Amino acid sequence: MDTVTIDDVPTERNPMQVHDIRKPVSRELGTEHFAANYFELAPGDSFSGGLHRHHDQEEVFYIEQGVATFEVGLDREEVAVSSGELIRFEPGEFQQGYNAGDERVIGWAFGAPGASHDWDDLESRAHCPECDDERTHSVALAGDRFELTCTDCGNVQG
Repeated sequence: MDTVTIDDVPTERNPMQVHDIRKPVSRELGTEHFAANYFELAPGDSFSGGLHRHHDQEEVFYIEQGVATFEVGLDREEVAVSSGELIRFEPGEFQQGYNAGDERVIGWAFGAPGASHDWDDLESRAHCPECDDERTHSVALAGDRFELTCTDCGNVQG
């Protein structure tokens, strides 16, 4: 058995710098089959860098404080998730969550199976300058930044 307090978990920033406080709790606990990340989102911050999907992991978000807005699917349906509520995304479902309000959001992201993502199974939606439209991109972590490759034309950004 392992225990940890949130205050003792070091903060790790997203390479896209879309939030100030993300604490990889599962890393501190040494989990192998389950991911748990604690977030504090200031107004305008997001859990991730944009609309994306994980083919290898189911995700559940629990909002402990505030209201988070999630965009779901390619049509970006907006869903508000308030304190005490949860939202689930199955593997392969496009989603992004962020703080669209004026108050701080505290939330948790849980994923399984696996304590971390397989980067080969992550895709993001972004504008492709070559296609001149929003397209699906494969995602790779190149050092301390993300590299996006358009799955339609092969254009690399990042």
